[in-house]
Amino acid sequence: MIHLKQSKVATLRLIGVAEGISLLILVFVAVPMKYYFDNPSLTKLMGPIHGALFLLFVFNALSVGIEQKWKFRTTTWQVLLACIVPFGTFYIDRKILRKLD
Repeated sequence: MIHLKQSKVATLRLIGVAEGISLLILVFVAVPMKYYFDNPSLTKLMGPIHGALFLLFVFNALSVGIEQKWKFRTTTWQVLLACIVPFGTFYIDRKILRKLD
């Protein structure tokens, strides 16, 4: 489980989990509700939330990358790519971020 320390890596991990959950809710709950049940209310709610979490994750990933002196070609691009792939933030949290925290 994520330890709530006062570090940028812990904050990035927490934002990553929230961003991953918001993407899963958006893709697997809100979008089917919109198209199968003609109810776009959850999409209208979750879209901006997920967008804000996505931007927060990207900015924090870049900030942590600079602070930790990550090489862009080896670490930073993997972390940034993870936020576009479903389940990617969970994978990066387990493989990279957990080791840094």
